[in-house]
Amino acid sequence: MFGIGMPEMILILAVALIVIGPKKLPGLAKSLGRALGEFRKATSDLKDSFDIDADIKEIKEPFNDITNNVKKALEPSIEPEVAPPPENDIEENEKNPDRKD
Repeated sequence: MFGIGMPEMILILAVALIVIGPKKLPGLAKSLGRALGEFRKATSDLKDSFDIDADIKEIKEPFNDITNNVKKALEPSIEPEVAPPPENDIEENEKNPDRKD
């Protein structure tokens, strides 16, 4: 695992037995085992959520493409005609002063 063989494990357990004591060692080992189990579960859940996010992204891409194609199809392909600006009545009166409306 981490380059720890059987002799190293026996040495670690012997030191833990001396430092912690025989009464507290089983409780500590139980707590450590639970903590490792929770850590593995949390890591697994996180990995699963990343996998789900990747799957959702993979599924979402075709829908985005379809949406973009529909938007392009609905855009007007012909420019709307621009009406000529209305002629100014003042200019006509100046050209034809005898005309009355």
